[in-house]
Amino acid sequence: MKYTPFWKRLGWMALIWTGSVVALGAVSMILRFWLKT
Repeated sequence: MKYTPFWKRLGWMALIWTGSVVALGAVSMILRFWLKT
């Protein structure tokens, strides 16, 4: 069971990518809000 299906790897990559994008967006929003005040 060493071989993992392609769609599973693709799903994990998409999940990690989406998570990083969401985290970056949240951080930038917080920074923008913090600098505004």
